[in-house]
Amino acid sequence: MIPLRFFLPFVICHLSFVICFSQTQRFSTQNKRAEKFFFMAYDSYQERNYEKALAELKKALEQDPSFTEAYMLQGDIAADNQQFDKAIESYNAAVKTNNPFSPNLFFILGNMQWGIGRYQDARLNYQRFLEFEQLPPPKREQAEKQLRACDYAIWLVTHPVPFSPVNVGDSINTQFDEYINSVSADEERLYFTRKNPRDAQTIDPTQEFEEEFYISHRIDSVWRQALNLGPPINTHGNEGALNISPDGKYLFFAACNRDDGYGTCDIYRAERVGERWSEPENLGPVVNSPQWDSQPSFSSDGKTLYFASKRPGGKGSSDIWKTELQPDGRWSPPVNLGDSINTSAQEMAPFIHPDDQTLYFSSKGHPGMGKLDLFYARKDLSGAWQRPVNLGYPINTFADEITLVVNANGDVAYISSDKFGGKGRQDVYKFPLYKEARPLLTTYFKGIVYDDDSKVKLGARFELIDLETLKTVAQSTSDMLTGEFLLALPTEKNYALNVSKDGYLFFSDNFSLRGFNSQMKPFVKNVPLKPIKIGETVVLKNIFFDTDKFSLKDESVAELQKLLGLLQKNPKLIIEISGHTDNIGTSQHNLELSRNRANAVVEYLVQHNIAKTRLSFAGYGFNQPIDDNATELGRANNRRTEFKVMGN
Repeated sequence: MIPLRFFLPFVICHLSFVICFSQTQRFSTQNKRAEKFFFMAYDSYQERNYEKALAELKKALEQDPSFTEAYMLQGDIAADNQQFDKAIESYNAAVKTNNPFSPNLFFILGNMQWGIGRYQDARLNYQRFLEFEQLPPPKREQAEKQLRACDYAIWLVTHPVPFSPVNVGDSINTQFDEYINSVSADEERLYFTRKNPRDAQTIDPTQEFEEEFYISHRIDSVWRQALNLGPPINTHGNEGALNISPDGKYLFFAACNRDDGYGTCDIYRAERVGERWSEPENLGPVVNSPQWDSQPSFSSDGKTLYFASKRPGGKGSSDIWKTELQPDGRWSPPVNLGDSINTSAQEMAPFIHPDDQTLYFSSKGHPGMGKLDLFYARKDLSGAWQRPVNLGYPINTFADEITLVVNANGDVAYISSDKFGGKGRQDVYKFPLYKEARPLLTTYFKGIVYDDDSKVKLGARFELIDLETLKTVAQSTSDMLTGEFLLALPTEKNYALNVSKDGYLFFSDNFSLRGFNSQMKPFVKNVPLKPIKIGETVVLKNIFFDTDKFSLKDESVAELQKLLGLLQKNPKLIIEISGHTDNIGTSQHNLELSRNRANAVVEYLVQHNIAKTRLSFAGYGFNQPIDDNATELGRANNRRTEFKVMGN
């Protein structure tokens, strides 16, 4: 709803002027009985006795149907009661009397019409207001700004974007409020908040409500009956603004006025082990301020947390900030996202897509349709945020649009709304997201990590590295009970994947996702980890050489660092590096090439302080193929670098 304070000061100020000078200046009416009824109405208005005030105003207008001030007070009362159509009707009646009145009335009318989406009418009244010559400069600037805002809103309405919301159904939506929170990368889990009555036996709308988190599982393309997340996440207090990390491992949420809080509302985190969540922990005084901190969104990089905050140092009433999880488990001091995202007004509800490049959020400060609108912004090549783009009408309207969640594929968005009928109040809806507003194409990699010998499920560390920049773009861990993992994979990159656990040889793989311009199937692959023991071998899939050369390419550094780390953590480990080729070329040439490639890896390790006595190398040419040399794929698999455990 539109805050009354936005409109009323202008009206009351004008009426106060009339009252103060009524002894020396006349009203628009010369009818004394009409004046008498007006003053009686105004006294009742001051006492907030609206029913009596309206009755007296009715009498005043019966005495004089052109009584301008009576229509204005009638409009004030309607505005007080948030009956904006009635208020506009009364103010327009005041204008039509053609009696003198303050030009502020046109500004008030424009603001009220703007607030309920009547942009053409609002524009006309701002123009009328600006026709007056003796306007205070700040007020003139305000009206000119609102005039431009009307033009943009009108453009949005006349250039609608595709929007076809569908209610997600009875298994999720009820007669109460449901707010969308998060969807897992594989779209098999949907998390949301439900506002339940504290007394389920009564339907009294004035009773207290309690916000709790729910989950629905999708089985055979159908969302199943939602289940309460229960303790320790849900408590007898209110929890809100839930976010699940893209890998499904962590749950972030906001809670207010808790004993362990640092401000009015704080951000908490819990970890999922199997199907249970750990006891939530406060993120601490670095992330949480003495003010309001809420609406967390965790990036697929496994370390960056975006959130909304009213802490000092921001641009407006609430801004979007980010903090990063450090290797030692501490959070970095939050950084404001800056002028490209934040304004002097309100920004909130950030949602960072698993592509880690596209941010969706709501704002009152960027050009829009009146209240909070939904926007998206993308990072440029330097990592800076570009100018936000309004998601457009009818996704955005004159009402508040606050939260948007986009699936990992980027083609479906979820919102909560009470504008489409539905099961009750706020319901969860989904709709196809139009092409221009979609994030980068993203797929996912999922499976189970297990001990290659015992088949026991393992909790292991995952790192996804951009081979071009050598930066870790995603990090996660598999579940220590089930071994399950889930990693988001933005396309248009070449990745090195490393999976590691103490006491095991690491697993490596690579993905080339460049050149994809349509949605691709997800990677589903289980990861066996080999215990460290003599005779075990590992293919180093991210060691790269140019064709027929033995100089290590820059893209090999990430894998070499993993091998280096393994040797440093296990100081008794002795390994042999071996090189292998396909069968193209002579046997002697391939033996020499494979030997030189293996030696290049050994030299790198020695240069990084690994004792030469722990290392040996050998070249086997094409004598130990692991695939058929009759195909290009087979030959590529045979061209490899391995290491073998020789001692431990």
